[in-house]
Amino acid sequence: MNLTRVHNLLSWRTLTNPGNGFYSLRLKPPNYGEFELVFNGTVSYWDTGKWTGGAFTGVPEMTVPIYRFDFEDAYSPMASFGFTERALDNGVRPPTMFRVEPFGQMRQYTWSSQAGSWNMFWSRPESICSVKGVCGRFGVCVGEVLRVCECVKGFVAVDGGGWGSGDYSGGCWRGERVCDDSDGFEDFGVVRFGFENMSSFKAKSRSLCERGCLNSCDCVGLSFDEKSGFCRNFFGSLFDFQNLTTLESGGGGGNGNVLYVRVPGEVSEGKIKRWNGKVLSGVVIGCVLFLVLVLGVVVVTLVVLAKRKRLKKENGLEEDGFVPVLNLKVFSYKELQLATRGFSEKLGHGGFGTVFQGELSDSTVVAVKRLERPGGGEKEFRAEVSTIGNIQHVNLVRLRGFCSENAHRLLVYEYMSNGALSAYLRKEGPCLSWDVRLRVAIGTAKGIAYLHEECRSCIIHCDIKPENILLDSDFTAKVSDFGLAKLIGRDFSRVLATRRGTLGYVAPEWISGVEITTKADVYSYGMTLLELVGGRRNVEAPPSSGDRKSGCETEDKWFFPPWAAQLIIDDNVAAVVDKKLGNVYNIEEAKRVALVAVWCIQDDEAMRPTMSMVVKMLEGLVEVALPPPPKLLQALVTGESFRGVKVDSSNAVSTAGSSSFCDNMEVSVADSESCIGEVFSPPDGIVNVR
Repeated sequence: MNLTRVHNLLSWRTLTNPGNGFYSLRLKPPNYGEFELVFNGTVSYWDTGKWTGGAFTGVPEMTVPIYRFDFEDAYSPMASFGFTERALDNGVRPPTMFRVEPFGQMRQYTWSSQAGSWNMFWSRPESICSVKGVCGRFGVCVGEVLRVCECVKGFVAVDGGGWGSGDYSGGCWRGERVCDDSDGFEDFGVVRFGFENMSSFKAKSRSLCERGCLNSCDCVGLSFDEKSGFCRNFFGSLFDFQNLTTLESGGGGGNGNVLYVRVPGEVSEGKIKRWNGKVLSGVVIGCVLFLVLVLGVVVVTLVVLAKRKRLKKENGLEEDGFVPVLNLKVFSYKELQLATRGFSEKLGHGGFGTVFQGELSDSTVVAVKRLERPGGGEKEFRAEVSTIGNIQHVNLVRLRGFCSENAHRLLVYEYMSNGALSAYLRKEGPCLSWDVRLRVAIGTAKGIAYLHEECRSCIIHCDIKPENILLDSDFTAKVSDFGLAKLIGRDFSRVLATRRGTLGYVAPEWISGVEITTKADVYSYGMTLLELVGGRRNVEAPPSSGDRKSGCETEDKWFFPPWAAQLIIDDNVAAVVDKKLGNVYNIEEAKRVALVAVWCIQDDEAMRPTMSMVVKMLEGLVEVALPPPPKLLQALVTGESFRGVKVDSSNAVSTAGSSSFCDNMEVSVADSESCIGEVFSPPDGIVNVR
């Protein structure tokens, strides 16, 4: 159905109630050349901007060439708007939907067949706090994922159940507390807000302005201009608070003054109460009784803690202040020693410890990481448990439990039967088909994007590399090893960290010792993406004298990225793609992935895309432009240990001769291996799949 002057797009009442909601998208009268979001059918709070013939000026995402928009008879009462999906390069038309959410945002979703879910492509307004009425009366918009609104201090939610399910429109109220002259005022700073009624008058001081408000129970707040002595009293209710303290213009109710909201006296700060003698005596007696009670609680608590500490010592547990994550299984050291057969089956060596394969009593196969260094290992243990204990995502390795017993620190992970991605990037290693490589690239990007943007606190991994990308039985990529992860709050964009990432993957700004952001992970991901496309490591020992060469230095080590980046920019991606694939890969997908890799390893972190944008680029939802060459890469390899890579006339990648582990398979081109949808010649512990 097309949207017209009489046909609007209406929100649901809540996420689970399809009844009529408060928000709608409609053609904006009287010109009907743009759309607007409206609250309660009357209050407009966002518009698309005018129609330019192909898109609206306020929605640049409409220029992505995956839709065809039709706006017939624009700028007239007969206007009609609709759209259809365009086919992607592979001929598929991606399902999509536009929806006005119950909380007032207009969002576009695209269907991801790989994840089996809808992914949000864009939303307007970008900040939910710009939506009118989203928090109701006396509700303050916080804008956090898990806490959108909160009540003014001293107020409670009118509909507690609604707030619990994400419907904040009922707002807040004072409860059963009757207003009186003991009420005080909460300083809200310089804010813009909505109100029902207002009266204004001259007052010599703010205290007189407050007295005028306290004389009426209908007065809910005030503002006072110290310079002019102008007092405003607001009546009824207040809503749609927007903090303007840090803005250059604007102000409370449009006048730039501080807003003071009337709150019950017991929660007011700065309200001086006068007590009579009887009340004061009662307060003193109450305080004495309270202190006696507190002292008794402290004594009992100390006794309980002492007893608990003694029991822990008797059971061999260490009391070191560590608080375990409650949703994880706590293993004893003996359990894990038995599960791993005395730590005999080594899977690999990770950050600060060795990983062993184990089998629990219920026959579940797990990977047990034993931390080996007391100092750094302990720090890593605490970081990993606190960081990933409660994180669940299809592209992140799940932590099942841990052991903290005496000096033993062990982590128990789900087992990844196909091992680390690094095993597939060796010349003698198994061959991944192009489809699998693309799934690994997208899955890894989604896992990192989740850590950066969807967790309650932003998580910087700090050590993205093939060894930390594991593959399960279906070759689904899962990011592992959060031992170097740094947590930063939502209010901060940067974090200082010591240089603990793996050389060859760390961003230039990290090597230089400056503060890092999530863009350091983007750089490491770009380096890993080059390895995935090329089917080889970025830093390798040179080929021996008996091997084929194609212009590579033979001294010490050689560096793949500068050479690969230049070829990709020169539109010679075929020379970079793993020769073992032959011509059995999608060249357009390979170009897209290669260009994304070069964007990720840009010298200037501001030029690198976010990981959520990387996902959209890889999935073909956003066009990938030609990136500039990352010049610092060559500067990083000018030392004696890294000689760089030369390019010969054939633009071929230097290899160590023709591999033979796929000799029994049909090859698609000379000196190539067939990897069509299969994985061949797995090393120990890695299974074949079809």
